[in-house]
Amino acid sequence: MVEFIANCDTCVTTPLCCDVPMVLLEAKTADQGKEKHVPVLEKMDGGYLVKVGDVPHPMLEKHWISFIELRTTTAVYRKFLKPEETPQTFFATDENVVEVLAFCNIHGLWKG
Repeated sequence: MVEFIANCDTCVTTPLCCDVPMVLLEAKTADQGKEKHVPVLEKMDGGYLVKVGDVPHPMLEKHWISFIELRTTTAVYRKFLKPEETPQTFFATDENVVEVLAFCNIHGLWKG
């Protein structure tokens, strides 16, 4: 996965990786397995707790949540996770949340 930022209508074409066109990831909100992938946001004192899924997502060597991301009106906060870690994190900010995302290494990007 590559984060790509561009602001040019004339010089930017489809980005390539290893001569293969890159594809924009679209976040899912509903699909089979959403109960394990959609991030759940909870406002708490001093910030936000984000848990991935109503049912805890597996965190195995071959299948895990790679990161959880919180987007506010002024910043992007991202926590990278490893297999065996709990698929949740706390973001210490009181900013207004715009979006919360989670990325599963097998099932892709999910939006809460």
